[in-house]
Amino acid sequence: MALMPKRVKFRKEFRRVRDRKATKGNYVAYGDYGLQALEGTWLPARVIEAGRVGAQHFLKREGKLFIRVFPNKPISKKPLETRMGTGKADVDYWAARVKPGTMLFEIAGVSEATARSTLARVASKMPVRCRFVKRRVTV
Repeated sequence: MALMPKRVKFRKEFRRVRDRKATKGNYVAYGDYGLQALEGTWLPARVIEAGRVGAQHFLKREGKLFIRVFPNKPISKKPLETRMGTGKADVDYWAARVKPGTMLFEIAGVSEATARSTLARVASKMPVRCRFVKRRVTV
C-alpha cells in the first residue's frame, strides 16, 4: 500500500524551490543511528517503501526502524504526446520534500555494524547521496 495523505485541502500544489538546508528533522531523534540526506529532492512514496522493505528484510525481527519522512506533496504529470494547455495535469504520485540534512530513516536496538550495513542497503535504493550518522550524546 502506497504512502499518501488520507485527505488534503488542495489536490494540486505548486512546484517549489528545494535548495535550502533542513533546519527541522535534521538530527537523530528516535533511534540510535540514522540515514541523513546530503542533497535536496522529492522522494517518491515508492522509493520510501523500497527502503523500508530492504531494511526490514535485512533486520529480520530485531531492532526498530523509524521512517522520518512522509510523502505529502502531490506531483502532477501530463501524459506523453499531449498538447500544452488544457489545465494542470492529474496527480501522478506523492513525494516527500527532502532538503539537504533531512533525516530519512533511523534504527534502534541493533549493533552499530548491523545498523551500518542495513542503512547502506537503504542508501543504495535512494536517489540522493546519504550518510550514516549516530545519535549525539547530550549530558
